[in-house]
Amino acid sequence: MQATGLTLLGLVAIAYALVASRLERWSVGGPLVMTAAGLVLGPAGLAVLQLPASSEPVKLATEVTLAMLLFADASTIGLRRLTHHAGLPLRLLAVGLPLTIVLGTVVAHGMLDGSTWAAAALVATILAPTDAALSLPVVSNPKVPPIVRTTLNVESGLNDGIATPVVTVLIAVVASEESATAGWLGDAGKAIAVAVAVAAVVGAGGALLALRARRDRWTTPLSDELAVLLLALVSYSGAVALGGNGFVSSFVAGLVFGAVTRHRVSRAVEYTETTGLFMSYAVWALFGAALAGPLLEDGWHASALAYALVSLTVIRMVPVAIALLGARTRVTTTLFIGWFGPRGLASVVFLILAAHELHIGAQGATGVLAETVVWTILLSVVLHGLTAAPLSAWFGRRSGTEHTTERGVAGADGQAAATAPVRRRRLGLSHRDDGRA
Repeated sequence: MQATGLTLLGLVAIAYALVASRLERWSVGGPLVMTAAGLVLGPAGLAVLQLPASSEPVKLATEVTLAMLLFADASTIGLRRLTHHAGLPLRLLAVGLPLTIVLGTVVAHGMLDGSTWAAAALVATILAPTDAALSLPVVSNPKVPPIVRTTLNVESGLNDGIATPVVTVLIAVVASEESATAGWLGDAGKAIAVAVAVAAVVGAGGALLALRARRDRWTTPLSDELAVLLLALVSYSGAVALGGNGFVSSFVAGLVFGAVTRHRVSRAVEYTETTGLFMSYAVWALFGAALAGPLLEDGWHASALAYALVSLTVIRMVPVAIALLGARTRVTTTLFIGWFGPRGLASVVFLILAAHELHIGAQGATGVLAETVVWTILLSVVLHGLTAAPLSAWFGRRSGTEHTTERGVAGADGQAAATAPVRRRRLGLSHRDDGRA
């Protein structure tokens, strides 16, 4: 039965690959296609793809996927350049993200029956990271002002890594509430400290070895790609083996690797990013089969659906508006950035991790919390995916050729964003080529 499901899923993926460009004209991307495939093939449909969300294979596949993407994203971020030329993304990360978590926590505690403050905060933090992969027509449309594309790209590239340690701590808090476990704060702090230590060793050590090997011409372009991919995996598995947080380790290791190599192996990093992207399609199919399908089949709570709608609008847009105060952005720009904050892969992985650690079931308060997250992601896949192309075209026409006046991001940064190549998962801050033929 499972082999049949995997075969059919593979055929759907092949069909999507053959008509991807045509589908993108209709604002239909890979996450939407694979989620729909999971719904059809899963228990709510043909029942040929059945994997519980909390099962070990699902957990491992989703964690490895996010680890690779975290490493790749972080390793391509130029921290010095980001500090000097990305005022709006920094506003969203330093002000908008914390406000989103706080507002989401307050609303979840009031709307979701039986939720404690810790559980409400966990839901809000799981849903805080954004994923520009669901709105690729926005970040790849040259008619959209470069600063807007850069803002959404950098925000989505960093907020999942920032939210990871918060999610880890909150899972420990919720677990302690349910089982009266003592010392959760110390355990969470230790996990993060171990992760940072492993990341420093793997990121810096791997970078120095990679540079030395390239300088002495011991490597090939293919072996460069293999080395970076394995560094991403080792940073994750090494931290987990020592009791640390693998996601934090992958993200920090990517930052260290990018800083030490000065992005001279950017082509090799793209391979890791592409591999993670392909694996993310499988995660979206699992999301449809193991999470969205049972939700639609078993019934749902009105409060969960209501919170999902509020999360995609008010809880996202109000913090964005506050974060952009004083930046001299137009109202339409603020609304556009506020709307395109889709919840994607990171939220799926965080939910699966919480389901595994907290043994979340379909009933009770934890079941409602999980249902809330699933509804938010599912609605985001559909609404943000279908509106990305038409709204970006409208916004591009409205903006015209006017120069943006946002403080801290004009001039060189706008030009760099305009000429930056489109990346496979999201537009990032570009760096010079590594020189390999």
